[in-house]
Formats: sequence, structure tokens, C-alpha cells
Amino acid sequence: MPILEMRGISQIFPGVKALDGVSIKLYPGQVTALIGENGAGKSTLVKILTGIYRPNEGEILIDGQPTTFASAQAAIDAGVTAIHQETVLFDELSVAENIFLGHAPRTRFGTIDWRRINSGAKALMLQLESDIDPTIRLRDLSIAQRHLVAIARALSVEARIVIMDEPTAALSRKEIDDLFRIVENLKRQGKAILFISHKFDEVYEIAENYAVFRDGRAVGQGRLRETPQDEIVRLMVGRDVKDVFPKVEVQIGAPVFRVENYCHPTEFRDISFELRRGEILGLYGLIGAGRSELCQSLFGVTRPSSGRLVLEGRPLDIRSSGDAIRAGIVYVPEERGRHGLALPMPIFQNMSLPSLGKTSRSGFLKAANELALARKYAERLDLRAAALSVPVGTLSGGNQQKVVIGKWLATQPKVIILDEPTKGIDIGSKAAVHAFIGELAAEGLSIIMVSSELPEILGMSDRVMVMREGLSAGVFEREALSAEALVRAATGNQ
Repeated sequence: MPILEMRGISQIFPGVKALDGVSIKLYPGQVTALIGENGAGKSTLVKILTGIYRPNEGEILIDGQPTTFASAQAAIDAGVTAIHQETVLFDELSVAENIFLGHAPRTRFGTIDWRRINSGAKALMLQLESDIDPTIRLRDLSIAQRHLVAIARALSVEARIVIMDEPTAALSRKEIDDLFRIVENLKRQGKAILFISHKFDEVYEIAENYAVFRDGRAVGQGRLRETPQDEIVRLMVGRDVKDVFPKVEVQIGAPVFRVENYCHPTEFRDISFELRRGEILGLYGLIGAGRSELCQSLFGVTRPSSGRLVLEGRPLDIRSSGDAIRAGIVYVPEERGRHGLALPMPIFQNMSLPSLGKTSRSGFLKAANELALARKYAERLDLRAAALSVPVGTLSGGNQQKVVIGKWLATQPKVIILDEPTKGIDIGSKAAVHAFIGELAAEGLSIIMVSSELPEILGMSDRVMVMREGLSAGVFEREALSAEALVRAATGNQ
């Protein structure tokens, strides 16, 4: 009998159905792997299980009894805890304080019982076969040791259901082996474990069961030993993208931009590629692969430690975003609301921000010039707004994205970098953005497009470079593109 069962769970946000009638079971002493590409609904499910969201439809059963999690504390009280890749811990507190934060044992006078906190923390660390001193500060621990503290914190609340969300992302092979020994120990204690990972070798090593999510639906569940890896990959990515993203054929021109042995001190290294005129180069990889960090460095947000950039035969020395813009390289960020727009400002001022030299005279801005420039690109992008004077924050996500793209097109760039260009916008707006990207390529603009959505990458790209753990994991020509090939390169399952 499962410890926990979710039946027909749906979660609806404005314009998006994040989960659509999914069901999953977690069994005592077993690991269930939750698999799916970015945006498949995994994080939403975890937030429901941990009491952050309440589902619009469906029910949750623990030991066969229906239950609801009205809050995160209610989930903890029911025995559900989560260990995230970025678990919230506090560097200036001790190991013991982090473990018992929020539920510290008290003396009969109501004060914190430090003796029980430290002895309890030590017992938990010994249970995890660790000799970490519970009195040292968290800041002095390695990433792997911090994971142990997070697991100890989970066990301190007598959890029966443990969720591990990408727990191995920043660990070495030895540290992964140590973690898996702990997981086996948790299984022997009868814990039910939900293990989320993109790494198939780890999934097959540690899990008994699997559930595959795609586009918010559960598309496959079963026993891993009875299911070949190729079948898991097909379940994860199985869509006919040609019908959704018809590719407009464009005559690809000569090389425009070249990146040679490009390195960053912490985020990526030895990246080399070439971008041609009119080409859409897709950049694919899992979260943490270094894609956005690479693009931000190309735009001058961060400085590389070594490497060379060449644009139209001229070496570049990009020390700032201003240098990149002047050279003809622009960047549409993933978080358009935070990094791409001034939301309280009107549309026309957002559009003209990077082009103030064109819209001013003798050092004074000309509103008429700003409006004329904004009107030109608003019409070109089919921007839907009551007026160009309304705050850009009042627009839909799709129209906000058009403003970001429009402001950079006004600078007449040679290379445009699009980081998750259709993130968080509805299907109709996605189609409009895709059509416009195709038009830009046809006009000879060179495009780097970062996307976590395989259909978008496969449907729009002329070539795809896959990144994994800060390295290039391969470049695929269009005729060699397949969902399976890209997923295997991104996960290291060649």
C-alpha cells in the first residue's frame, strides 16, 4: 500500500494549466523517480506536496486517508519534507541551529534547550554516518556537507515522505555515492522518497519506480527495471514538433560571430562556436548548464577569464553591456520583468532607452522622436496596447516580450541573443514571437536562442549547441536533430 497517493491533481494559473489531472503513488522503502523536461510540472507538484500550493482539483491521500495541506507547516506535520537543490539554510547559524530551526526543543521554562539541540543534531548526523560537529557554522561546510545538514533537518521532523529535488546537481561522484548510501539507509527505515533528476544513470541506480511528466500531464509510470531507457526518453520528449513549429527555410550566409575558447572563472569553460548570417543557433541544456551565464558574458554583464570574440572579422574587447551594444550584440533576458523592462515607465520610453542618442538633440530628449521610434517597432511587432504612453507593466507577457525585442531591434544589431524568448506567455503569443524570429533570420540577423523547451529548440533552430555542466556537449546540425539526441547530450547519457 502506498504511503502517499495523489489522484487527479490539477493546478491552474492565469492562462496556464501547470498540472492536468496527474496521479502518482509513493511507496514505503522505495524511491520513485519523477522525470520530465523543464516546465513539465515537476516543481508545481512538489509545491503542492509541501503545502505551498493548494490544487484546484484532485485529492491527496496518506495511508489511504484523504488529507489537505493548508500550509507548509501542515505538510511537515503530515510527515512530508523536501530537500531542494537550493535548500534554504543559514550560513551564520550552527549546524544544530539549522537542523532544528523552527522546532527547537524547549526547557520547562520555555527557553531553548541547547543541550538537547546539540545532542539531537549529533545523533542525526551519526545516523547519516557523518561526523560533522553540530556546533560549527554552516558557512564552513562543503556543498555535500550542507546536503547532509538538509537531510538531517528533514529527518528531525520525523518525515515519512522525503522529496529530493536535483540533490546531486553540485556534487562530485564520490559525494553522490555517499548520498546514495544515505538514501539506501532511508529506504531501510521505510521512508518513501520522491527523487527528481535529469540524470538517467542516477535514476536507474537508485530508484525502483518512475513517473514521467510532459506538459503538465503524467504520460507514463511503472517499474524502472522493466522499462528501457529509450522508452523513458520517448515518454519525456515525445511530440511531433514539425506541426507546432514549422521552420521557414532561410538562406544561411557567411560567418558573422565567432567565439573561441571562451571561459568564465566559475560558470563555463572552453566554449567555441560560430554563428552565421541569418542563422538561428539554438542553445539547449538543463538548468545549471551555464547557458544564460554564457549569454550574459557575451553581452558584457560578466567578464570572461579567457577566450576571444570576433564579430565580422574584428576582435572584440567587451568590458560592459554598452560595449556589446555598440559592437552590435544585444541580449533579451529570461526575466524580462526584472532585467529587460522598466515596468512603471511607458512603452515608448522603454522602447527608446537603448537608443537615446537617436532620439535626443543637443543632450535633450525629444518625446516626438521617442514616440516615432516606438511606433515604428510597435507596428512591426504587432504590439497590442491602448496607447504607447501606458506603463509597460500593464501589458500581457507576450506584449511585454515584444517591447523588449523591439527596443533592441531599434539599435540595429548584428547579433541578437534571445534567452527563453517565450517563457511565461500564452500559445498565441508564442506563435507570434516564433514567426517574428523567423522573419528576423530571413532579414539576415544572426540569432542565438536559449530555450528549455525541446519543441522550440527543434522547431526553430538551424543548429543546436548543447551545454552540460558549463561545457559544450556537442553541436548538432539540423538534419541530425532529434529530441532523443539532445536529451542524451544534455544529461550525459550518450
